[in-house]
Amino acid sequence: MWKCAYFDVIKKMNKSNFVMWILMIGLSFVINIVESAGIDKEMTIIVDAGQMSCFFETAKAGQMIDIDYSVIDGGHGDLDISFSIADGTGLILQTDYKRSENIHRINVKKDGSYRFCFDNGFSSFNRKTVFFELIIETEGEDQSRESFDYEGLSPEEVYDVKVQDIYDSVVKVKSFLQKAKQHQDMLSHFEARDRNVAEQNFHRVNIWSLVQIIVMIGVGALQVFMVRSLFDTDSKANKIWAKLKHISS
Repeated sequence: MWKCAYFDVIKKMNKSNFVMWILMIGLSFVINIVESAGIDKEMTIIVDAGQMSCFFETAKAGQMIDIDYSVIDGGHGDLDISFSIADGTGLILQTDYKRSENIHRINVKKDGSYRFCFDNGFSSFNRKTVFFELIIETEGEDQSRESFDYEGLSPEEVYDVKVQDIYDSVVKVKSFLQKAKQHQDMLSHFEARDRNVAEQNFHRVNIWSLVQIIVMIGVGALQVFMVRSLFDTDSKANKIWAKLKHISS
């Protein structure tokens, strides 16, 4: 019964609407394929003093690894961390020493599990908060396409070419959106790091201001006490001064 109703609906569609319906289904399928083609992860981690944190991700030959990181909180120390990338055999591909931020792009030459390590071993007391984004995707082919002559092609062949055009456009848009998202993430990292630095400076200024106020009040009270003792012969301070003067003489 439901089959008859389905074909009745199809018959009522005109040709253009049916083609658009098919194209929309194909486009949604292509978008799902493109979205599931790579890996896009974002994490904020805390690396304790004297410790190293490592993460592993599988990549295949022909893919591209993009990773960018930024130290957004350095405790009471500098905003720096050491970083390294190694392949499945342990070969170090990229390394940084005491950097606050950096971006790496690696062309994967062989399949395997790749290791990404953040090392805070040079710090004895300060833990570091690090944000990083990892993208693993197949490098897109050149999307520039010359004008194609559809003359002499059958409707099915023209349809296949148009679907390929839609796929290329979706891949290009996805690539641009990923780059825009990556830049926005980096800007948010910079904002978080600058906010942490400003809050730490504000905390230090308040502490030192309080210490200086306490010292000034103590020095002022001592001066008042010493001046008063000079004119009060019965005060303990005057007697102490007299004894010291007698000893020195």
